[in-house]
Amino acid sequence: MPVEVHVGAAGAVQLTILGKALLAVALLVALYAVGAAIYGARSGDRRWVESSRRAVYAMAALLTLAVVLVESAFLRDDFGFAVVSSHSSTTTPTFYKLTAMWSSQEGSLLLWAWALSLASSGVLYISRRKHRELVPWATAVLAGLGSFFIGLMIFKAQPFAHLDPAPSEGAGLTPLLRNPYMAVHPPMLYSGYVLWSIPFAFCVGALIARRLDASWIRTTRNFALLAWTFLGIGLLLGSRWSYEELGWGGYWGWDPVENAALMPWLVGTAFLHSVMVQEKRGMLKVWNVSLIAGTFTLCLLGTFLVRSGILQSIHAFGASTVGGPLLGLIAVVAIGSAALITRRVDELRPERRITSALSRESVFLINNLLLVGLAAVIFWGTFFPLVSEFFTGERHSLAAPWFDRYVTPLGVALVLFTGIGPLLAWGRLSSSSARTLLLWPGLAAAATAIVLLVASDAGAHPWALFLFAFAAFALVALGGEFWRAGVARRRLTGEPFPRALARAFARNRRRYGGYIVHSGIALLLIGIAASSSFQTNRDVRLAVGESAEVGDYTLTYERLTADPKNERISFAASLDVTRDGKSFATLNPARNYYPTEDPSAGPIGRYFMGESTSEIGIEPGAGGDLWTAFQPDLAVLNPDIIRGNRELAGIPPEGQGLAILALAEKYAQNPPPATFRVIVNPLVSWIWIGALIALAGAVLAGWPALEARRRLEAAY
Repeated sequence: MPVEVHVGAAGAVQLTILGKALLAVALLVALYAVGAAIYGARSGDRRWVESSRRAVYAMAALLTLAVVLVESAFLRDDFGFAVVSSHSSTTTPTFYKLTAMWSSQEGSLLLWAWALSLASSGVLYISRRKHRELVPWATAVLAGLGSFFIGLMIFKAQPFAHLDPAPSEGAGLTPLLRNPYMAVHPPMLYSGYVLWSIPFAFCVGALIARRLDASWIRTTRNFALLAWTFLGIGLLLGSRWSYEELGWGGYWGWDPVENAALMPWLVGTAFLHSVMVQEKRGMLKVWNVSLIAGTFTLCLLGTFLVRSGILQSIHAFGASTVGGPLLGLIAVVAIGSAALITRRVDELRPERRITSALSRESVFLINNLLLVGLAAVIFWGTFFPLVSEFFTGERHSLAAPWFDRYVTPLGVALVLFTGIGPLLAWGRLSSSSARTLLLWPGLAAAATAIVLLVASDAGAHPWALFLFAFAAFALVALGGEFWRAGVARRRLTGEPFPRALARAFARNRRRYGGYIVHSGIALLLIGIAASSSFQTNRDVRLAVGESAEVGDYTLTYERLTADPKNERISFAASLDVTRDGKSFATLNPARNYYPTEDPSAGPIGRYFMGESTSEIGIEPGAGGDLWTAFQPDLAVLNPDIIRGNRELAGIPPEGQGLAILALAEKYAQNPPPATFRVIVNPLVSWIWIGALIALAGAVLAGWPALEARRRLEAAY
């Protein structure tokens, strides 16, 4: 056995050395790509440009090997790797071992750099025969970003740091991260951040090369759409994790790190709308380059907030070695972009000007102002603690009511203009045509408001009432666009309406995919307005056999079950739920307790005094969710825990495990009253349904049409 341990330790040393070598070579290759690209751009020698592109491919290959090396170390429980020892254990489930890499600072930086290298390789391959003037500069920007993040891993946060001697067991994954949503959330979010670097880099290349037409936008449009989609998926998964895992019943708490991910999504949404105006009308060029620079700067800011711990957040890392360098990169990107845009402002003059308020471009501009306004409000609220500390010496945070007060009216106005925009034409629309197009959506909005005022207490929530009415306006307006497209094609071709509509959609996926996105966002906002304005929330304390009424539901605490395992102890309650006297559901909210490494807790107490997580019981539905969380009272176990710590300290772990099992079963047989949080969330499911519809629309909008695919294949 000692020989086997020695061989394993030597193997771990060799693998960490290999990993460090991969990062060192990747840094040299990335720096070479920067230099070769700049020299090729200045000299006009295409060989250097081609060499820089291949260097980016090599950087991607090296970082892929590094990721494989780290992931394989997690899978085989190689605690000689410091990152594995700190974020995994032998009892961590295999799926979470695979995802534990990005729970660490070192692993998340590796994920950032790896995703950047893959995205950079993809866009440089696609554009290898286009944009001869601007691609070298874009390559230099992307390789420079790669150099920065690889350098952080070499000098500040090393994923291949080695422990000698290697511990026999690791610390394990943070319990809050043992959730499928949170396992996928970071790579989605980081993919979104990274993909925004592609249009940013090409924008910088266009500014430097003075190629300020819309060609760089067309090349990177799908990357921007992918970035928006991945960032949206990350936000969606994060909110769902909060809803199911944190035990408070909310899906958005205006946490600084949550806000940091939302801000680039909002500004990026403005960019995706604004570039259409430049493509169609030659307008908003300064606005577009400013938006993409702002979006990418906010992406870096989001990374900084997670890694620096400068603001208190459930997501932030308190001890970080990379906050300073990230702040320096943010300053370089923000100041450098502003300087470059200022130098080119005369060459970014619009080809046309907005001549009518009744035009699509004017509504797009209003939408953009609302989106940027939302981001500005959130930015101020997020960083207000630092501002207050600078001026007063004390940190004062702005809570959720402050955000709601200022974000809500902007969001409601955004819903209205989301419906108006598709109805208007480019250039100018006559007043009579506008009245005709706005008639049915306006009637739908008025009817919705009247029905809600008569049939509910919506009058007590005016902002929710406005949002429901404007959402009805938007949905009818967008539905009308699909109806008119299908009818027009049916008249031309004689096809049945469903086929005519499908063909019309296929011929302009970008437009109609965008309409689906708008519809999904309208449904999402309906879910937010209903669940936040009309929610029923109650905490009840029940003993086994007792019942409580919450809204239309009667909940009866039937029994408690215990599920002790090596990695945690779980107590689950069984709630029988009836509605209007009829059986409705059986819910099983649970509480998981993970052992602490604190030796003062004792061999028995360590299982009950560590971190705990909530597993909710939920019955979802289109009309709303019945949500329950469970908090058992473990105080009655204290005498047994104290006695067990004293009497069982010297026995083997197997004996301690049997004692813990007996203690958990004893508690489950005669549990004291427990506290239940019960929430009736009307229409909350439409948040997730609307988000999925919006993401599906984004995929359809970015999916190339058959003709475009054929042209692409012919070109290469």
